[in-house]
Formats: sequence, structure tokens, C-alpha cells
Amino acid sequence: MKTGVRASNTAEALIAEMTEVASKEGKRIGKCVSTGYGRLLVSSASDRITEISCHARGVFALFPEARGIIDIGGQDSKVIRLSPDGNVDDFAMNDKCAAGTGRFLEVTASALELEIDEMALMARKRNKDVSISSVCTVFAESEVVSLIGMGERIENISSGLFRAIAKRVGAMYSRLGSPVPLVFTGGVARNSGVVDALKELFGTEIIVPEAPEIVGAFGAALIARDSVVED
Repeated sequence: MKTGVRASNTAEALIAEMTEVASKEGKRIGKCVSTGYGRLLVSSASDRITEISCHARGVFALFPEARGIIDIGGQDSKVIRLSPDGNVDDFAMNDKCAAGTGRFLEVTASALELEIDEMALMARKRNKDVSISSVCTVFAESEVVSLIGMGERIENISSGLFRAIAKRVGAMYSRLGSPVPLVFTGGVARNSGVVDALKELFGTEIIVPEAPEIVGAFGAALIARDSVVED
């Protein structure tokens, strides 16, 4: 469900729905864990766990061989290094601006008058590399408009934007030692243009889960289940 303006209302609606489904099966919700930016707003949550821990738990359950995670969501990006037993060894996070996030893609796609998925298709047709030098979403939008005005091909601009995102998150990832195998989570992982740019940058394969945008929520559910078993 889309979070919407009031995350707390959305969360409570989902909990009510889950409670109804569980009761029809003669079950109940044993524990609820909230995560993400709105985790403190979920009043009925039993525990509130950071997205770093939840992504680590979710990824390790799906891909126990994973040693690195890149997560790019709508408002932030983060990188995580996992130990062989799935614990968080180290992490880095950009939550101060929208650069290199889903919002960055939305704004620049609008400047190109394209859907984000269309950008990915266009980027594969580039005939030269165009550098997007600004890491600020607002300035990058202006840079895109200037490139269009100079007659630069949309295909080359699209590719440049994806590579700008890859370079920004790649810089954080390299500081953790660029661990592999690497798993890419978050809604932006559904964009093939960003996936291609990261593969090109790192020179390695990248694992993308079937539903990358809910891996953190999946991890939170596993933490809740484990907690109930322990209790």
C-alpha cells in the first residue's frame, strides 16, 4: 500500500486488515515490528527496528551468500556490509538529500518528459557518455534542461543520470570494501537502467530480489516471528 501523507493511518489500516484475515483463520497477530522512517508513528507496533537491521535480516534470509547490500528507496540510499552469519558489519547512509534516490529519478524523468521505465529503455541506446556533474536533485534538473537545450540526445542524458546515481551510491559502497555477492533492494532496484549502471560500475553481477521494495518489511516480519518464538 502506498504510504501516503499520513504513514500512521496507513499502517493502522494495514494492521486492521491483517487482524481480520488472521481472525478468519483462527489466528492472531503475535507481534508487530515497524521499520523505516515512519516506524515511530506506528502506535500498535511491539518493537521499532531500524531499516538497516531489517534489510540485513531480509536479505540474509533470501540470499545467505550475500555479503553486501545496496538499498535505494524514494528518499534515501544506504549500503550495508554483512558478516558470514548475517549480522551488520558496517553501513553508510545518505538521508540528508534526495540525490541518488527514487525522488531524484522522478524529478529528472519529469524534466525529460519521460516515464522512469522509458528512461531505462532509452539509456540502452546511448551513443556516448554524458556526465551529470551535480549531485543535487535541483541542480541536476537544471543541468538536464541545459543539456536538452544544447541538443544532447535524450538517450545519452538518461544514461548519464543512471550513471550519476551509480557513482554516488558506489562511492559509499567502496568505502565498505565493495563486498560481494551484492544484493540490490528498494524500489529503485526495479529500474533496469540503475541496475545496468551499477553492473557497469562494479564489473560484477547484482542480485535483485523478486520484490525488492519490501525486503525491509520482510526482514521486520522475520524479526517479529523470531521474537514470538523466543517469548
